[in-house]
Amino acid sequence: MFGRRKKEKEAEDGRPDVFEDADTDAADDDTEFDDFDAVTEVDGGPYDADDLESGADLTVGEVGTRLDLGSVLVPMPQGAQLQVEMAPDGSPQAVHLVTQHGRVTVAAYAAPKSPGQWREVAGDLAESLRNDNATVSVESGPWGREVFAVTPNADLRFIGVDGYRWMVRCVVAGPSGGNTSDSELVATARAILRDTVVKRGNEPNPVRTPLPVVLPEALAQQLAAAHQQQLAQQQGATAQQPAPQQPGPGSQDESQAPQPPAQPQQRRGESGSAMQQLGR
Repeated sequence: MFGRRKKEKEAEDGRPDVFEDADTDAADDDTEFDDFDAVTEVDGGPYDADDLESGADLTVGEVGTRLDLGSVLVPMPQGAQLQVEMAPDGSPQAVHLVTQHGRVTVAAYAAPKSPGQWREVAGDLAESLRNDNATVSVESGPWGREVFAVTPNADLRFIGVDGYRWMVRCVVAGPSGGNTSDSELVATARAILRDTVVKRGNEPNPVRTPLPVVLPEALAQQLAAAHQQQLAQQQGATAQQPAPQQPGPGSQDESQAPQPPAQPQQRRGESGSAMQQLGR
């Protein structure tokens, strides 16, 4: 797509790209997907920011405002709400667009100059989902293959697009039966993807590395304020708890009384199953 134009520019200028990525060879033996490589003529993006007009306001989309998340700018569907997923270190990990039909998540990853990363990722996704006992099929969409999975909690659809040194993955999560190729949810997800802009940057990231998510200043301030309010409420609830009563004269100190053995608490896994991680 975009890589072809960019390579032609480099050939004309005589300047090779000095920011090399750790390349990997695309797997050629996943014959399961051979019939889903054809890409139809897509009217729109995802766009590479470097291919758009210099000085253009990237937040102005074709049908509305794009939300600037640093590595990607995604259009906001009418009536959609934002859901921010935070990493353990407090940094934003993903931003979900929650619509009336389901949830759409667009993220960008570092990729080789040549296309083919989505082919590998799609194969890995299908295998991982099957290992989690999901029912998996591969369907053909506007950009080629789409991985569709039926899980106990939701129907998941993964749409991928290869660009120049980047790959976009769109995860569509909806209720059972509401994530078919002709559904309103999938139509919304594809419309979002067609108007998405990718800002790859020049950092030499290893392939498959997620490109950073940066929240708009106003949204970051709202999240920080909400976090502080939550901490204040927790501290207030702790302060309002009644103090333990002191034992009276002659009474037995409960701390010295025989106590029943403590029951071991079940510990939750840190990462969860592959299906849970992929469905985020």
